[in-house]
Amino acid sequence: MDKRVVFAVAGSGKTSRLVASLDEEKRFLIVTYTESNYSNLRGKIINRFGYFPANITLYTYFKFLHGFCYRPFLRSDKNTIGITFKLPLAYPRYALTDDRRYVSTNRQVYANRLAKFIEQSHLVGAIIARMEKYFDAFFVDEVQDFAGHDFNLLLAISAAELNVSFVGDFFQHTFDTSRDGNVNASLHKDYTVYEAKFKKAKLLVDTDSLKKSRRCSKSVCDFITEKIGIEIEAYDRRESVIRYEDNPEAVLALYRDPETVKLFYREHHKYSCHSQNWGASKGVDHYHDVCVVLNPANVRAWKKGSFRDINAETRNKLYVACSRARGNLTFIPESLLKAYKQS
Repeated sequence: MDKRVVFAVAGSGKTSRLVASLDEEKRFLIVTYTESNYSNLRGKIINRFGYFPANITLYTYFKFLHGFCYRPFLRSDKNTIGITFKLPLAYPRYALTDDRRYVSTNRQVYANRLAKFIEQSHLVGAIIARMEKYFDAFFVDEVQDFAGHDFNLLLAISAAELNVSFVGDFFQHTFDTSRDGNVNASLHKDYTVYEAKFKKAKLLVDTDSLKKSRRCSKSVCDFITEKIGIEIEAYDRRESVIRYEDNPEAVLALYRDPETVKLFYREHHKYSCHSQNWGASKGVDHYHDVCVVLNPANVRAWKKGSFRDINAETRNKLYVACSRARGNLTFIPESLLKAYKQS
């Protein structure tokens, strides 16, 4: 069985590669974390085949975890009614063997402990057997978003006698599937340590296949490498314009331009323009020119000439935002848009 994890850079075609590896005969299980990437994958699969083939099963992660892994084995026995994304109370602290650790008082399973509940119930082997019964291949897109107990379960079920392919970009880690105390709390702090966990699980680590971006120009790739500190190479020699704009009239024109997406650090919905948040733009592949809106702290970083020293999570989200650009990349200060922000 071929088992591998492919570490990609933004815009290298990882989703397209995954879709290209599908056919209408083998039984494929595909899991991704975000709804936006689910929609992106579904659209590309339909474009590839002209319809959505019955031999391909596509899940968002928690639908897979609850619907495929938990529900057939435990739902009736535990008398639960779905999952909740509310975090369990810190106190009282229940033992690992106590169902109250995993199930709320209204009988919903805590999402951040569902993978641990499955493991604690000794179901990993049964889930692997179920995967082997129904599928020939197991693909995971955006693997860098798996964290907490979910990451541990993912590696455990990768032992199934299936072809396994995980794809992701370590530096596009902007969300966690879940968190529970200190479980894998430092998972994304060190790339070498992160890579070693996959090797220990007997997955081949591929860092060569998707190391060049087909989406971003050489100009954008060089900017990300030099100013953000995340290495990315361009597939070709295309050039584009990268600039900072703080002329109020020019900023207003950009704000009103329906062809240029405005990417905000947060609260994009409070602005009446074509917009998205930095982190939530991950997986989006159809933007051309991109306008990145900087808060005061990041304006200062721009003026200092580097984003390398900003908060790691913010830096990853900025990398996601900048790497959406196929064309030009413009930065503007959020302060010039205050008049247009809705309360």
